[in-house]
This record gives sequence, C-alpha cells and structure tokens, in this order.
Amino acid sequence: MVGRIPRIALTSGEPAGIGPDLCLSIARGELPCSVVCLADLRLLEERARLLHLDDIALRPYSPARRVAHSPGSLDVLDCPLAVPSEPGRLDTRNARPVLEMLNRAVDGCLAAEFDAMVTAPVQKSCILDAGFVFLGHTEYLAERTGSRRPVMMLASGSFRVALATTHLPLQAVSAAITVDSLCEVLEVLDRDLRRRWRIAAPRIAVCGLNPHAGESGHLGDEETRIIAPALARARARGVQADGPVPADTIFVPRLLERYDAVLAMYHDQGLPVIKHACFDSTVNVTLGLPIVRTSVDHGTALDLAGTGRGEPGSLLAALELAAQMAAA
Repeated sequence: MVGRIPRIALTSGEPAGIGPDLCLSIARGELPCSVVCLADLRLLEERARLLHLDDIALRPYSPARRVAHSPGSLDVLDCPLAVPSEPGRLDTRNARPVLEMLNRAVDGCLAAEFDAMVTAPVQKSCILDAGFVFLGHTEYLAERTGSRRPVMMLASGSFRVALATTHLPLQAVSAAITVDSLCEVLEVLDRDLRRRWRIAAPRIAVCGLNPHAGESGHLGDEETRIIAPALARARARGVQADGPVPADTIFVPRLLERYDAVLAMYHDQGLPVIKHACFDSTVNVTLGLPIVRTSVDHGTALDLAGTGRGEPGSLLAALELAAQMAAA
C-alpha cells in the first residue's frame, strides 16, 4: 500500500435506495483514493439523468489502471441487476445481485486487487424476504472472510463506539454476552486500534448491561457475573479496559475524553449517542476482518432515492477513513 494510491471498492447497495445517488454525488469532487464503484451501469446512467448528474463520465473499470480520482468521473465495475430498479421500489429479485456485488468486493480485497471496501446501505428486509440468511454487513462479511469475531464500531474522529453484540433482539442480548465473547471483542478492539489507528496503548471504557451497571447486583448480575471477570482477564492480557461503567455516565464529555473507545453491550445502547452527536460524519467500521471495510452510518432512505436530497457526508467520511486505514 505504501507509496501508491489506495484503490477502494465502493458497493452501491440497495438499487432502489439512496446508495446509487450518493455514489454519483461523491464522484463530482476530490477524493483521497481511487474509487471503483460496483453497480449496475444502466442503473447509474438512469439515476444520473434523473438527478441531473449526467455530466459525470462513467468509465468501465480497468484493473490495470490505478490513478487518482478525477472529479467528474467514476470508474464502474458493472454488476448487472436481475430486473430494472426504480427509486423507492424494492424488488426481491435483485437481492442476489446485491449480495454478489458484496462478494466481488470481498474477493477483490482478499486478492489485493482492492485495498479496502466501502459499502452503501442495503435493505436487509428485502434480502431476507428473498430467502437469504442476512443479519447485516458485519456478520455477512465475517462469514465470507472466515473471521471468527467481527466487531462493529462507529467512529467519528476520536469518538469511537464498538459493540459487544450486533443485530440481536434485546431479549437475546444477555445470553449472548459471555466472559469468552467479551474477551475476544476487547482483544479485537485493542488490536485494531493499535494496527489501524496507530494508537500505542488504547484506553477502552466498557459499559454495563443494566441500568447503573447493575447497582451492585440489585438491578441485574451480568456485571458481576460476566463483565467484571471478562475485564479482569482482558487486563491480564494487556488490554487497558475500565468498567463496567453505567452507560448513562460514560458518554459525559469529561469522562469520554479519557478514552479512545467505548464498548457498548448492545446496538441501541451506544449507537444513538454517536449518531446524535456526529450523524453526518459517522462511519461504520467492521473490525476483526482480514480486510478493511467501512460504511455509511445510515439506511437506504428509500423515500429520498432519486430526489437529489441525499447527503453524501457519511459516505465521504467512510472513504476517507478507509483510505487512512488501508495506509496504516
């Protein structure tokens, strides 16, 4: 990677959603990398006309060409859909091509054709309705790359929130948290903060599961039975992890500034906080993979597709972070 322009695979996501719009939108400006957009070429052409972005030159992707992004152009690796797509109208027949697009990006990263991948949002319900098992990008990419313990993290600058569990019903969270699983998550988080962000000694704050971190066992025992022993084991292995800390306390700015990352126990414990604080600049990062993968922090926005009202801030931030991580 060192000394060359990072080449990033950008998957366009759900064809009826905001992803294709954003891919076209970012092509107009400067980018810190070479971008290859994986999308149905005809869909991009149609969406460009609809959005009055048809002045963007859509060029066929050539693996032999690795040059800096040229504003006003976009290299496209054509990934044909099963049926034409209209903005805002889901079609389960296009679920397989969406997954194949992800597979192509992963394979390219594993083969060093791409230095990282960035994903526009997919519609999980549409993929599930088509008969595929799909909990989310995090789990899918982990299975595709043979990764034992993927860790989902949202990041905006020095504000980073990782998750001990990902896409689970709330009633299933407690049973999914074990001493072993927490230790593995903490070790992945510590390792990737060192490797990808060059933080020499990461400091991690770990949330409790229950209100007030269990109130000494009066509001639940997961803190004393699982989280505290996991932290003790992780610290013995060199991970600087503090907690369990009440989730309604750790996000107070004067406490947050002491740490390089917060580990929340479940999806909606930590992510609403960082999305509220930094929505336009937050990036979804999958840790624990052999490849670099980042994504936007929002959904498919079917109601905005084709309207020109989509904001590309999160996608730009995802590309910038992917380029930095690939270089590291």
